[in-house]
Amino acid sequence: MRVILMTGKGGVGKTSVAAATGLRCAEMGHRTLVLSTDPAHSLADSFDIEMGHDPRLVRPNLWGAELDALKELEGNWGAVKRYITQVLQAQGLDGVQAEELAILPGMDEIFGLVRMKRHYDEGEYDVLIIDSAPTGTALRLLSLPEVGGWYMRRFYKPFQGISVALRPLVEPFFRPIAGFSLPNKEVMDAPYEFYEQIESLEKILTDPTQTSVRLIMNPEKMVIKESLRAHAYLSLYNVATDMVVANRIIPEEVSDPFFARWKENQKQYRQEIHDNFSPLPIKEVPLYSEEMCGLEALDRLKETLYPEGEDPAQIYYKETTMRIVQEQQEYSLEVYLPGIEKRQVELSKTGDELNIRIGNHRRNLVLPQALAALQPSGARMEEDYLKIRFAAV
Repeated sequence: MRVILMTGKGGVGKTSVAAATGLRCAEMGHRTLVLSTDPAHSLADSFDIEMGHDPRLVRPNLWGAELDALKELEGNWGAVKRYITQVLQAQGLDGVQAEELAILPGMDEIFGLVRMKRHYDEGEYDVLIIDSAPTGTALRLLSLPEVGGWYMRRFYKPFQGISVALRPLVEPFFRPIAGFSLPNKEVMDAPYEFYEQIESLEKILTDPTQTSVRLIMNPEKMVIKESLRAHAYLSLYNVATDMVVANRIIPEEVSDPFFARWKENQKQYRQEIHDNFSPLPIKEVPLYSEEMCGLEALDRLKETLYPEGEDPAQIYYKETTMRIVQEQQEYSLEVYLPGIEKRQVELSKTGDELNIRIGNHRRNLVLPQALAALQPSGARMEEDYLKIRFAAV
């Protein structure tokens, strides 16, 4: 299954581009699902069709759905939710408060990943287009497999084993004092089952032959800067980008003096987009005179983005985000971090894990055997690649 993730700063037109891409994919004969994982859904508004949690047919070969985190929670997290509710009620909270607090922050992002994995396993669709949340939330979504794996390896699995072994011994004394039971096996297994699904999905997300991100942006200074950071962070998580869409460009025929300054600024920022994101292909979309709302408007956007005969499901650019290079007896790990300076990068190694930190984004990379026994001996930035040298101690 082909997976395309649309992301960008809030308000740049991700949903419209995702919907238009879905329309063209369906016309090309691909069974296509456009899935919104943004907590503030607008996919139904874009198609101007009522939508819900389950896929709804929009046109032949095209379905749309908006993720309902509460429904996913009940179907996948019910045992844990009931246990957390029991614990909170024992602490004096009433039923409604306990129910609300049992939904942990960030669960909607986890359920977005689980939903993606389910569609991949079922194989009902050829193309899955994710209308994701704004950039920061989308990056948290993509970092979950890596972060979750780190916690599972170091903390959860040892704790799970101890809990299962001690529960029969401790439970008779614990419940009368605390007012609630220790978690049973069903509750303890649920988080690890989630992790296993997310871990297997990571292989799909980091496979550039299946999955790629499309960055949507407007020709504005703040939007470009955020998109540049997002491109680097996506590469850090080993997720490839294959296209940039520059949206809402004022057409040349607009001659009103009010827009003169806007057009001049956009000309400069359009050049910056081409300079900064090359060699990624860049598609430019004009500012339309009406809202991109409803199938008729989306058809016009579809024709601009993908001229007749062009298949949006293709991989527009094959981006290599990470590679290992051997030179004589020395190895180098090369990580593609466009626009990042070496001074922004922090490196450390613990056991077989290399920690790469850029700002508030961190990746704990489990090293292959060839590098795990070596130590980093230096690093430099060269042609947008962070090249980390490894040598024997």
